[in-house]
Amino acid sequence: MSSPNHPSAATVGQLREHGYQTRTVKDEIRGNLLGRLRSGEDAFPGIVGFGESVLPELETALLAGHDLVLLGERGQGKTRLMRTLAGLLDEWSPEVAGCEIHDDPLQPVCVRCRALAAEQGDDLPVTWRHRDDRYTEKLATPDTSVGDLIGDVDPVKVAQGRTLGDPETVHYGLVPRANRGLFGLNELPDLAERIQVGLFNVLEERDIQVRGYSLRLPLDVFVIATANPEDYTNRGRIITPLKDRFGAEIRTHYLSELADEITLLRQEAHVVATVDDNLLEVLARFTRALRDSASIDQRSGVSARFAIAAAEGVAGSALRRAARAGESTAVARVCDLPIVVPTLIGKLEFEMGEEGREVAVLDHLLKLAVAGTFRDRLSGLDLSGFTEVFAEGGIVETGNLVPGADVLRQLGTVPGLSKVLDRLGYGDSASPGQVAAAVEFTLEGLHLTRRIEKENVDGRTVYGAA
Repeated sequence: MSSPNHPSAATVGQLREHGYQTRTVKDEIRGNLLGRLRSGEDAFPGIVGFGESVLPELETALLAGHDLVLLGERGQGKTRLMRTLAGLLDEWSPEVAGCEIHDDPLQPVCVRCRALAAEQGDDLPVTWRHRDDRYTEKLATPDTSVGDLIGDVDPVKVAQGRTLGDPETVHYGLVPRANRGLFGLNELPDLAERIQVGLFNVLEERDIQVRGYSLRLPLDVFVIATANPEDYTNRGRIITPLKDRFGAEIRTHYLSELADEITLLRQEAHVVATVDDNLLEVLARFTRALRDSASIDQRSGVSARFAIAAAEGVAGSALRRAARAGESTAVARVCDLPIVVPTLIGKLEFEMGEEGREVAVLDHLLKLAVAGTFRDRLSGLDLSGFTEVFAEGGIVETGNLVPGADVLRQLGTVPGLSKVLDRLGYGDSASPGQVAAAVEFTLEGLHLTRRIEKENVDGRTVYGAA
């Protein structure tokens, strides 16, 4: 169990004394969702950017009691959304002690539990199951069998002397073991079509059949599946009769607001160095530009994992510099961005005709993202203090192994730097590493808007070089 703080009832009799009443899984979800909607509490914590599109449709489907399919391109948060639904179950649920399919103590359905209930009555032992343990997830793979999902004969039980006709020789699969809980099926089209047929009864008649057994086992299970659009995946499809048995099909999408992209990066990226918001905005713009690019196969999409991996890679580059250059704190800078581009190519599907140009395409879109962020963050600001340094023949040499202190020393005192720090959200609290990051971001933006020159020399970047 996830916590010892479950209710105290340990027998069916004590359950009745406490006033326990049986509720189906869908009733639990409906009641708890209504409670959160009325109180204004977030029903789907951690889900970003779906508030006006996906979530209203999802809430309607859940209140209607529909099993559902989440349909969308890769990296749109389908699995994350699917897993949050377990939070809408009651925190604790009683079950018959030792039952493989977690029978309701007041309404047992398996042969074993019905026999025990008839024999022991109110003394039937009860255990408590936390909602986190009531979520079961299976990645659909072509080698998944009906036995894996529904069940099969257990040869060990047969070897112990039971007859093949005895229902207790059945080894239950994942679906019946998810009884009185949620069953999530990831990448449903990857499931062989003949195996998908095995889910018909689960979704319509709410029961299972195992091989040739005369066994009808009513299940209380909520089924949710994820899938990529059929026009993208060539690995399989959801067969029409199964699609018809799901109550709702809900389309997900990539985030439409830049601010949501940044929030998602902050939430999901596990960074090992300081990556400030202006760099996260660059990565968010970069990802959105890829989703609009004619060079990228948009049927496969550009996953949110692309931007998350980029943020983590940029932080890794900053940490490497701090270790090599002896910096006390690691702060990501613009020079760390090109380092991670080659490592991200494998996450993208390029259109035909782009072979050999992959890095060039990404470099170009990255520059556009930096320039767009520069305009957004520093437009209208007097940056003549920076440009005058270079008009007088000054240069600043930087690179992914150049310490921030060296960048600041080369530039010297610059009028207007404090205003740049304010615009970038640092204020007076900026560390030396963050000041260096702000300076380098400004210099790169000035170069991309053609106000200062730049050259790459032996792996280093020289601003002001003619």
